[in-house]
Amino acid sequence: MNDTSMTVTGWRCATCGSEVPIATPMAFRCPNATANDPRHVMQIVSGPRVNPLERQANTFITDDQNLAWAAFAAAHGMDRARRDELVEELDKAIRAVDHVGFTATPFERSVELSNELEMSSRGGIWVKDETGGVGGSQKARFLFSILLHLRAAEELGLLAERPPLAIASCGNAALAAATLAKAAEWPLDVYVPTWMSDGFGRRLDELGARVHRSERRSDDPPGDPAMLRFRDAVGEGAVPFTVQGPENALCLDGGRTLGWEVCAQASAHGIEQLDRMFIQVGGGAFAAAVGAAMNDACGPVPLFAVQTEGCAPFERAWRRADGIEHPATRWADLMTVWDEPASLADGILDDETYDWIGVLEAVRSSGGRPVIASEQQVIAAHQLAHRAGFDASATGTAGLAGVLAARDEIGDDEHVVVVMSGVTR
Repeated sequence: MNDTSMTVTGWRCATCGSEVPIATPMAFRCPNATANDPRHVMQIVSGPRVNPLERQANTFITDDQNLAWAAFAAAHGMDRARRDELVEELDKAIRAVDHVGFTATPFERSVELSNELEMSSRGGIWVKDETGGVGGSQKARFLFSILLHLRAAEELGLLAERPPLAIASCGNAALAAATLAKAAEWPLDVYVPTWMSDGFGRRLDELGARVHRSERRSDDPPGDPAMLRFRDAVGEGAVPFTVQGPENALCLDGGRTLGWEVCAQASAHGIEQLDRMFIQVGGGAFAAAVGAAMNDACGPVPLFAVQTEGCAPFERAWRRADGIEHPATRWADLMTVWDEPASLADGILDDETYDWIGVLEAVRSSGGRPVIASEQQVIAAHQLAHRAGFDASATGTAGLAGVLAARDEIGDDEHVVVVMSGVTR
C-alpha cells in the first residue's frame, strides 16, 4: 500500500548508480559498497517538495510528506496519523531526557554581528540558532530520521530484534546519539579517539552509552581509528547511527529539515532572497543536506563550505575536481586523507569529508564555493559570537569564521546566513 502523497521515491548511489526502492528496510548503504570499496553514497530520489500548508509544533511532522523515513513507513501501510503519533511518542521521550524536542529553532537577524561586520540595516547576518535544539546542536536532526526508520521497521514487523547502534564521534554527534538512544531505550556504542576528554566521557556515561577508546593499530589503513572500529562494529551487525551519508544515507533525510526551516522563516521575515549561506564542514553531511534542502525550498542560495587552514580536505578535493563532470567516479583520487588535522574548531577536523559529493553538488549548483578560515579567524569568530550572545563552541561558530574570511566580497546589503551550533556545556 503506497501513499502517493509522499515525495521521496527511493535512493540512488552517486558513485555506481545503483537504485534502491524506498520500501526497502534498513537501506543504509549502497548495496555495492564493501570494506574494500566503501566510496559509495546513496542520495534521495524525490519529486518536487510539497510545501506544507502550515507549520506544526514538531518540524518532522510539518515535513512528513517530504521525508524518506515517512515514505518508507507509508510504503508499508503506516498511515499519516500513526506516523505523527510515532514522532510525538519519541519526541516526548527525548524531552524527558533533554528537556527539548524537535521544534523549529530560532532564525533572527543578529544586530550585534551585523554591526560588528558593518552590514547595513537592509542586510545583515541572520543566525539559525541550533544551540537550544536537542543535544545542543543540529546533529540530532540527522539521527532522528534514522531512529524513526528503525522504530517504524520495528512496529511493521521488519526488525525482529534491536541490534546495537554505533557511532564514531567525541563531540556533538555523540552527545546527540546518546540522547536519542537513551530516550528510545536502545543500546549505543560510541567509538572515540584516545584523546577524548574524561569530562565528555562522563557525559556519555550518564546517558548510558558504552564508550570505546580507539587506539591506532599497527595494521590500520590511513584514517581515523575510531571510524575504523565503528566500521568493524557495523560489519558485525550494529546499526550505523551516524551523521556520515556513506555509512547511513538516512541521516541526510532529517538534516534537510534545517534548510526547509530557514526558507520558511526567511519568508516569514519578508526576505525575498537570501544571498549567501556559510556552513562549517567537517564530515560534510550538514552542508550536503542543508544545501540540497535550500535549493528545493528557496531556490539556489550560494553555499559557502567553510573549513579551517588546519584541515581542508573538501577544498582540496574541490580544486582537484575542477572540470570533472562526474567526480564520484574518481573518489579515491580526489578525496584523500588530510595529514595531522589541527584547529580550535575540533569538531570539523574530519580527515576526510565523507559527504563531499553532496557538498560539491550543493556548492556547484548554488554558485557558491569553499572558504578556508585562518586559525585567527576561527578564534575571532568564536569570541565575536559569544559577545553577540551565542553560547556555541568554536566548531559551532566556524561558519561565522568563513564570513570573516570572505567579508571583502560580501555586499553590505546582503542577507547572509550562518548556523550557530554545539552549545558550550
